[in-house]
Amino acid sequence: MRLLRGKPLAVCGMVVIVVMLVLAVFAESIAPFHYNQASAGDPFQPASWRYLLGTDNQGRDIFSRIVYGARITLSISLGAVLIGTLLATAVGTVSGYFGGTFDMVVQRVVDAWMALPWLVFLLSVMSVVGPGMLNLMLVLGVLVATDGARVIRSATLRVKEQTYIEAARAVGASHSRTLRCYILPNVMAPIIIMATVSLGSVILAEAALSFLGYGVPSPYPSWGRMLNASGRTFMVRAPWMVIWAGVAISLAGFAFNMVGDALRDLFDPRLRGVQEP
Repeated sequence: MRLLRGKPLAVCGMVVIVVMLVLAVFAESIAPFHYNQASAGDPFQPASWRYLLGTDNQGRDIFSRIVYGARITLSISLGAVLIGTLLATAVGTVSGYFGGTFDMVVQRVVDAWMALPWLVFLLSVMSVVGPGMLNLMLVLGVLVATDGARVIRSATLRVKEQTYIEAARAVGASHSRTLRCYILPNVMAPIIIMATVSLGSVILAEAALSFLGYGVPSPYPSWGRMLNASGRTFMVRAPWMVIWAGVAISLAGFAFNMVGDALRDLFDPRLRGVQEP
């Protein structure tokens, strides 16, 4: 209810996310044609009742390709964020909890990793391992982990100074039990926020790699590949070939960013103008 009253953009973002999930799960039932069916219609057909978003240069239905592209985009993005969140949680909590020399060494490694230009790093790794959904998930997941580890470490440093952590140590709780039962539950809020916000960035990164030819291989309909392949060649003759893919990428990034910002405000009382008791 707080989101409905104060965050209308977040509500719009949630609606977009739900629509994307429905498209991804029920793509076979929603899409009128297969994503690679070249005989769906005549080439370069504009939007009509039969072809809602028109057809491309091969006669493939663009609406069907957008629908199937939602499945690919969400699969890669959710997989990458899951991998990155797990890595960031492990590195951030352990580093912040133990501190000392171990924390310093780990953070210097994270600093060096963050200093690398992300696009150059992604292109270099993908040129070696080759395109593919699994490779893309792993590479993007490592990229998410580098940024998230710093955030989770900061939250862990704040939590480990609380009195209940000292009490747990006093009664003989092991390090693993302290991390699992007392540290991790109390840093879940920043973890959830980080994962949600990262989804928007991962969608844009996946689209950029697919646009450059290092993402999901053809003929799978990645939104980024739809912008670069035949779309860029025939952009003047059939602008709908790139417009709708660009709209899909923009809406997905907007939705996850708005929801992430709203969750951040919701979990942090200081950001919504309510003083902590």
